[in-house]
Order: sequence, then structure tokens, then C-alpha cells
Amino acid sequence: MLTRRLGADGPEISVLGLGSWALSGPYQHGWGPVDDADSIEAIRHAVEAGVNWIDTAPVYGFGHAEEVVGRAIQPFRAGEDVYVFTKCGRRLDASSGSEIVYDLRPESIRAECDESLRRLGLERIDLYQFHWPDYGTGTPLEESWGTMVELVSEGKVRWLGVCNFSVELLERCKAIRHVDSLQPPLSLVNHHARTELIPWCRENGTGVIVYSPMASGLLTGAFSHTRIQELAPDDWRRFSPAFQEPRLSRSLELVERLGPLAERLQCGLPALAVAWTLSVTGVTGAIVGARRREQVDGWLSAASLELDVEITQEIERLTQETGAAIKTAPLPPIPPPPRPSRSPRW
Repeated sequence: MLTRRLGADGPEISVLGLGSWALSGPYQHGWGPVDDADSIEAIRHAVEAGVNWIDTAPVYGFGHAEEVVGRAIQPFRAGEDVYVFTKCGRRLDASSGSEIVYDLRPESIRAECDESLRRLGLERIDLYQFHWPDYGTGTPLEESWGTMVELVSEGKVRWLGVCNFSVELLERCKAIRHVDSLQPPLSLVNHHARTELIPWCRENGTGVIVYSPMASGLLTGAFSHTRIQELAPDDWRRFSPAFQEPRLSRSLELVERLGPLAERLQCGLPALAVAWTLSVTGVTGAIVGARRREQVDGWLSAASLELDVEITQEIERLTQETGAAIKTAPLPPIPPPPRPSRSPRW
């Protein structure tokens, strides 16, 4: 497995990392039903294949994904065989019991850190990240980032990163302490990070780990208009703008036109989509999801798939001709319409 250093001061990580959002089970931003045994098998299979980091978050299933990751990594040496990356700042509101809030108050960051350590069964988090900016409490970013720096000094965290931040917010963090990593979305249908964010990271020694390189499944070749209608009622993709018209048809047309190229390269569409993100100068690694062992096998080859200039130019042409790529900043997830409460199915 090819590795790259995460920024100027971070660890040497595999170019592929396993994302755990899809392992979270049924909740308002979930991916439908999951089998925890399958999830654990997928995680262990990925690590045994050379994937040396897992990205998770407490909001994924309201702690369930972190618990699954904690169980899955028990046979390995955390912080050596496999790094664990998690987040804070997007959590369940205790007063409502159902609303997700954006909260980077120092006391909330500390409470989330302790809870994540407990669920993961760790003494230290390898990379701790702001999940989103604070849209709810009005806490100055400098106070929030200062608390993260304190967690490093206290030995609870090794490296610090942010997700979904603008250049302006990155600059404010950098003034206090180096930002080890940025996590933005990047895929063949979302090019926003290429304009300012990735160049800023290159200039400032900040690593880039991109999420949704397969556009939440749209670029895998497994989707059609019919398949989307068959998604589980609690699958968040039913309500995502990327899965609505006109973006949906443009993405599906791009996938269809990428098919012959994948055949020529003797790879699957998932591997091609992920490999393209790894070919973008400044990208350290890509977060790829899997709920089952065979899904891991579908993208592992992306780590060794080299795309030359001719291939990347052909891909760029196809994205332009189909109009599939957007260049707008990511928006916070939109919750689906309310539905009757029910007990978790895990």
C-alpha cells in the first residue's frame, strides 16, 4: 500500500483510509440497515490489506460507529498498526434528544473527546478534527482551536485537523497552531477543494484527506434512477441534492462515459474514481467507505492505479462535457423529514 506523509508533521498514512459513516446504522443521516459483524470484518480486512487509518465521528449513529471501530481494531495496535481519526463539534443535542447541533464550545469539545476515547477504547486519539464550523453557539474559533491545542498538550490527542473549513478559517487556526490536516469533499462531481483549499494546504504544510471520492456511491456504477428509489427509507441519500435532478442525471451520464475508460485500464469504476482524487496534486489520502468485505476489495486497487496525463485530461474532458462537476463549497447535511421514532436496529 502506497503511503504519504500527512502534512509537514503528521504520520505516514496509507493513501486509502476507511471511513465509518456508512457503518453507523439507522439514524437521521444514516445509510440504512447495517450488520455490525459485517462492518467489523470489513474494517479488519482493510487493515490487513494495508489501510492504516480509520476515520470516524461521534455523530455517526450517535456513537455507534465509534463503538464498532473500537471493537474492530482490538486485534491491532492502535496508533501503530492503525491510526484512529475522529471528530468533534457536531453532536446530538441532549435537551431535544433528536436535533443535531454544531457546537465548538471548549467544554463541549472536551466532553466529546472523553466520550470518543471511551467508545473507541483508546487512551489517545491520533487525529482529532473539527467536523464542521460552529454554526450554533457563536464561540470564537480561536477559543475552540485553543482547546484542541490543550488536548494535545495533555496527551489525549496527537495531531489536529479540521473538516469543511474555508481558507479564512484555516488562516485563523494557523495563527494559533499548525493545522495538520484538512478534510474536504473531493470527487469527479465535486471540484470545489481544487480551487483554493488544496493549494493553501500545499503552501502551508497541511495534509489533505478527502471524503466522498466515490460521491457516496454515485460513481461506483451501481446506481440508476430506479436504484435510488429503492434505497432504504432512512438512507440520507434520498434527500441529498446530489441525488436529485438535474445533478443526478449528469452524474449518471459521466459514470456511463467513464465505463469504457475503466475497461481500458482494467479496473472497476470505484477504483478509477478514487484514483482520480489521489492524482490531484496536494492530496494525501482518500477516505473510502465499505460496509462489507467485498466492497473493500472494490477500491483497494486504487492505491496502485496510476493515471497519466493523457488519462486525467480525458477524465477532465468528460466531466466538462457532462457538466457533472460542481465547484461550490460544501453545505452542512440537511436532515430528512421527521419520521416516527423507533428503537435502533443494531
